Amino acid sequence: MNKKKSEIILQMARKLFARYGLKKTSMDDIAAEAKIGKATIYYYFKSKQEIFKTVVDHEWTILINAIRDAISKEISPQRKLRAFILTRISRMHELVNLYRVTKDIVTELLPDLEKIRESHFKEEMNVIKRILSEGVRKGIFKVKKIEVTALAMISALKGLEYPWVMDGKSLDIERSVDELLQILFKGIEVK
Repeated sequence: MNKKKSEIILQMARKLFARYGLKKTSMDDIAAEAKIGKATIYYYFKSKQEIFKTVVDHEWTILINAIRDAISKEISPQRKLRAFILTRISRMHELVNLYRVTKDIVTELLPDLEKIRESHFKEEMNVIKRILSEGVRKGIFKVKKIEVTALAMISALKGLEYPWVMDGKSLDIERSVDELLQILFKGIEVK
């Protein structure tokens, strides 16, 4: 595969998918944006869905590498969790196509993308579970059920980022993340 042409196709498709979504972006649109013939696109990719899956996979790689890099720079489990959340939220805005891979889109348009979405979810869960386990080992966190806690954290994070990513509503990321972590670390109950 000619990397240069396929990369141009993916870059232009990513831009169009982010702007118009999967349904409203056509192969003709991608060809026009990439300034190549539609037949050339079909030489590299079987379908628009294959291009979309490749774009989403690429965005996931960007996100998980950024998260790993941010976590590796921190020492304490608390700072690692903060780095995970801040990086995920701040990078998610750039990765609109990845964020749009919701259960509805997956089941309606690309049922085979479900495996990719599930794989990404498991990888995020594993990152959080490793950080939580480290915190428990070091006596920093008191977590009885790491799996449930990791799931709750991911759910809270998705709820926090949704209005910002999908609706473009203003969000003070650091303040919001610090408040979320305060609740996580200290709880909401007065003792």
